[in-house]
Amino acid sequence: MQNATNTIDPAEVAKFEAMAAEWWDPNGKFKPLHMLNPCRLDYITTQIAAQFGRDLKAPRPFDGLRLLDIGCGGGLLSEPMARLGATVIGADAAGGNIPVARLHAEQSGLDIDYRHCAAETLAEAGEQFDVVLAMEIIEHVADPQGFMDTCAGLLKPGGLLLCSTLNRNAKSYLVAIIGAEQVMRWLPRGTHEWHKFITPDELAALIGKSGLDAVDRKGMVFNPISWRWSLSDRDLSVNYVTASVKR
Repeated sequence: MQNATNTIDPAEVAKFEAMAAEWWDPNGKFKPLHMLNPCRLDYITTQIAAQFGRDLKAPRPFDGLRLLDIGCGGGLLSEPMARLGATVIGADAAGGNIPVARLHAEQSGLDIDYRHCAAETLAEAGEQFDVVLAMEIIEHVADPQGFMDTCAGLLKPGGLLLCSTLNRNAKSYLVAIIGAEQVMRWLPRGTHEWHKFITPDELAALIGKSGLDAVDRKGMVFNPISWRWSLSDRDLSVNYVTASVKR
């Protein structure tokens, strides 16, 4: 097992520490995530329900499932997972995020176990999960393969990893760097580093080497006319998300 801090990039952690207090402001620095969240949740809930045979119309369809949200931030994904019945552990290397997440969960009447730690720390402790969420995080780590190996190690056999990131091409540079950071100013400049973006084929290779089987992938596409995100079977040119199962 790798050292607990091997895949953490301190400079990336510092970026999100500086923005921690704004997690739940839908018009603040995390506005893009608030806009993207319904699309992400649609994919996440559909894949979990399919993998574990759950009925999303049930009151608490994810009862009995243990879920880890890596890079949980302020809890934008952890909270809806808890509402759906999952036992949720939210982990983040940016310590400033954890008090924000805990306070908001308490105010929302939700019992979520938030921890200031790396994914590797949980793996070294032998923690096991039915579902691991690694959403918009792999492009911020120092060692993508090491991070993916850790995610795989945290899953029970038959467990589900959901991982989203940004493709690396000219369009993603224009949209995510020039558009989102410099023109629209949805994110502070320097939030993303284009050379750390990962193509779908590169991510598929990381997934395969870690002992997981890729079962699905879709693009997440922003429509500037409707001002909404949607899932796409074909367009993985900028944001995309994958589902993988542990053998």
